Amino acid sequence: MDKHLLDILCCPQSKTPVRAARRDEIEALNRAVAGGALVNVAGKAVLTSFPDALITRDGKTVYRVEDDIPVMLADEAVSTLQLTDFPGRES
Repeated sequence: MDKHLLDILCCPQSKTPVRAARRDEIEALNRAVAGGALVNVAGKAVLTSFPDALITRDGKTVYRVEDDIPVMLADEAVSTLQLTDFPGRES
């Protein structure tokens, strides 16, 4: 993803800056998707895996990236707080 774009993007709800998700973070999300245990902020089940993602710098909220396009819709966001083993969340 373009570094300039990444520098200006932030969570539409909290205004927290985002960063590219690490591979281990994406793998944790995709394990939860495969297990049917992931819901988005709107309460709907997330049924498709994450090819790539952006995550807030506090590690609490994830946004899908599809074909290098960030999907920065508040209702589509995923909270990492629902995952007990999420590696990127800061305490």
